[in-house]
Amino acid sequence: MATNEGTKPSAYLKDMDQVKKVFSRFDANGDGMISGDELSGVLKDLGSDTSPEEVARMMDEIDTDKDGYINLEEFADFCKNDDSVDGGAKELKEAFDLYDQDHNGRISATELHQILNRLGQNCTIQDCTRMITSIDADGDGYVCFEEFKKMMSNQ
Repeated sequence: MATNEGTKPSAYLKDMDQVKKVFSRFDANGDGMISGDELSGVLKDLGSDTSPEEVARMMDEIDTDKDGYINLEEFADFCKNDDSVDGGAKELKEAFDLYDQDHNGRISATELHQILNRLGQNCTIQDCTRMITSIDADGDGYVCFEEFKKMMSNQ
């Protein structure tokens, strides 16, 4: 694989271990490839109402060898591809919106808990409260988009 373990694939995923961890969440059957159905399933689990056409577009964009599946290398390349016009701001907002279940512009510990559990992360509401507190710069008990952006860019 062309990507080194020590490289920083993106501002959002700190290293190859994180990329592999996220990839394995998408690769539901563990065959080393993400199918369109697996991609659609994870998006649905996250609360996204992505159309089959949009999933097909995503697959087409990420599947560079055009074999109908996304392998780890293609996934890692996609994760490090941050040369979009807006610097990834649109993708970051979409990620924030997945966590912001009630669409009030803030992520609560309860919302974080729901999403992490849907992704198979076993954590308590107390764990989520601690995570929120560690990111919550203004002390309001929630993570707003600006705090989310700062956390994702590791500043």
